[in-house]
Amino acid sequence: MDDLDLADWRERVARLYVSDTDLAGFRAGRDELFATHPQSPIPPAERPSFSGLPYFAPNPAAVVEAAVRPASGGERIDTGGPDGVVHYRRVGVADTPWGPLTLWWIEAYGGGLFLPFRDGTCGPHSYGGGRYLTDTVKGTFGRGVTLLGPDRVRLDFNYAYNPSCAYDDRWACPLAPEENRVAAPIEAGELKYH
Repeated sequence: MDDLDLADWRERVARLYVSDTDLAGFRAGRDELFATHPQSPIPPAERPSFSGLPYFAPNPAAVVEAAVRPASGGERIDTGGPDGVVHYRRVGVADTPWGPLTLWWIEAYGGGLFLPFRDGTCGPHSYGGGRYLTDTVKGTFGRGVTLLGPDRVRLDFNYAYNPSCAYDDRWACPLAPEENRVAAPIEAGELKYH
């Protein structure tokens, strides 16, 4: 029952993100899901020896409030794969200490806020294709990106995570577009899996 397993995975992820646990508890809960759930992106053959995801140490400097200005232009990200084409529309640009990062809206049923990024740690320390700070269509509410009003967000990069394709080639993932690539290292969140 793959579809019911997927629904259960998304519900458990959402519960983890909205729980009142601290960062250590959040990471432990995520490790447990990745080790045991049928929808885990960890390849099934690796799950028996899986001992947890690697992370940077908690970094208070990776938590910032940022002004958000309206996004200009009609650029979009379009992805394909087994799920078909998914469109992402620019909704705002957060001015962070590392550089501007575009917030995207997933234009699919239910929609969702999406923030992919690639920083100076990608390649040597974290997944080379980039990481995500939020993908609310997958239930990642309130930890990586918190809306503080119509023109302000709180970004906590301690919750940055790898896309599923970082663990197994069977997954296809949208990666950070050029405008969401910053040269500065953001030493927070998840490290490379392998």
